[in-house]
Amino acid sequence: MNLKEILALYDKEQRQEIEYPAMRREALPYVVRHSDLSGREGVVLYSQLNAENADQAIHQQIDYFEKIGQNFEWKYYEHDAPKDLKDRLIAQGFIPGEAEALMVLDLEKVPAALLRPITHDVQRITDPDKLAEIVRVQNQVWGEDHSWLAAKLAKELLNPQGSVYVAYASGEPASCAWIRFSEKGQFASLWGGATIPAHRKQGFYTALVAARTQEARRRGARFLTIDAGPMSRPIVEKFGFQLLTHTYPCDWKVKQPKLLS
Repeated sequence: MNLKEILALYDKEQRQEIEYPAMRREALPYVVRHSDLSGREGVVLYSQLNAENADQAIHQQIDYFEKIGQNFEWKYYEHDAPKDLKDRLIAQGFIPGEAEALMVLDLEKVPAALLRPITHDVQRITDPDKLAEIVRVQNQVWGEDHSWLAAKLAKELLNPQGSVYVAYASGEPASCAWIRFSEKGQFASLWGGATIPAHRKQGFYTALVAARTQEARRRGARFLTIDAGPMSRPIVEKFGFQLLTHTYPCDWKVKQPKLLS
């Protein structure tokens, strides 16, 4: 498959059809949205709009999430129509985030470097109590409170569609990451890769990419994707990941957040 065909398959499987644990999926005439049943944050993951209906569709999603009191992200992909969709979102009050590169690796063409035995101390986490180590790493990397992440990942530990990993240095957590598998379809996706600054450039991030790549191959996935930022893109490109498109998070903050019933 060429990259254009892979992107079309990605749109179908990972944006139009995908379902997430603890989220309510709704496929509407022009958009697919997901409401977080815990009330944290929803997402508009897919849209098929044009210049005539885009503004109305944006208003409808704002109205819906304002009604349920839930912040949400409209995840814009640069190949989405209309071409000025991101500008329209910003004009209506969405806060744009930094661009990320959607990268893909064909798991039938994995370089040998990702298939070698892993020499770092990388462990798959199955005990919910160990998720506090993930929070510690994320807090140190981003300087923000990630205590909410433990509850989110605890659900993933109970779901066969996800695996969580920690890499250790002298017994202390140095890096963490997780992987998600689709119940249906050919994609697996990499998430959360973060390494404490003191342990960077020591191979921990690469070891976690390798561990998750090897699991994806064992579980029969065909493609592996990652939304890569400026730090991770050069690393994954080195291992054969190719650019599919760029994505932009556009965030809407509601005035009175509340739990979704």
